[in-house]
Amino acid sequence: MELRHIRYFLAIAEEKNFTRAASKLHIAQPPLSQQIKDLEYELGTPLFHRTPHGAELTDAGAAFLEAVKSLPLQIRQAKEAAQKAAKGETGKLRLGVTGTAALHPAIPAVIRQFRRRYPEVELTIEEANSLALAQGMLTDRLDAAILRPSDPDPKTLTIEHFLTEQLVIALPSAHPLARDTSAINMLALRQEPFIMTPRALAVSLHDAVVAVCHAAGFEPIEGQAAPQIASILSMVSAELGISLVPESMRQLSVKGVVFRSIGDTASKVELAVAYPSLHPSQPALNFAAVVRQQNSAREALLAE
Repeated sequence: MELRHIRYFLAIAEEKNFTRAASKLHIAQPPLSQQIKDLEYELGTPLFHRTPHGAELTDAGAAFLEAVKSLPLQIRQAKEAAQKAAKGETGKLRLGVTGTAALHPAIPAVIRQFRRRYPEVELTIEEANSLALAQGMLTDRLDAAILRPSDPDPKTLTIEHFLTEQLVIALPSAHPLARDTSAINMLALRQEPFIMTPRALAVSLHDAVVAVCHAAGFEPIEGQAAPQIASILSMVSAELGISLVPESMRQLSVKGVVFRSIGDTASKVELAVAYPSLHPSQPALNFAAVVRQQNSAREALLAE
């Protein structure tokens, strides 16, 4: 039994006439009659009473109609579902976000735009450091991620630039330099312990901090290690040292911590959207496209 048999049967059942059904189907009547005979032979029973004025369903035909009349709708819905899935309009997006990026206003903006454009995609978000996010994509735990790229990033990931932001100094509020709201010369911090995320967990951010210190002419004193931005700021508040953090962290209101600009040298850290190079999911590709569009719009505004 083939789909066309069902379609032909339904047309005759609706029109109650072989000639009108053939016209509706844009086929000649003899082939239509033959197809129905083939269907009846396969089922082992007549489906229609042929009458001088048309065709009437037999009891078997009425029962068959009840069973198959919803098939065209189901097939159409299945086709639409397949097409929507192919376009990434349905399905899942398992998105990773590095903790130091979550507060940048561009991140919730791009997620919000994706949700509005693809409301039927189930979105889940995982926060972790960039290394863990890259590993999550390699092990099929994540479909895409917003992370801070670095040279050791696996070549099996496609990484597209998103944005850059300046580093700023996080100081304990009781620190002597915290009283001055002007930019701070990095050389004034050469004797301070720097609270940093271990390089094994955040290569790009760690290296950016070291690069700023080297540009100022000194090797940073590494203080307590902290795996997350919250623990970094907590240690700064506890007066265990200072830190350099992305400028978007200024939005955090942490008691005992103030943020100051770097005066003599500056370093930027990058954010990128990443997804597997081999067989990326369509929702991941759609998310990357939304990032590119948002990035282009933001750059156009800055250029005005």
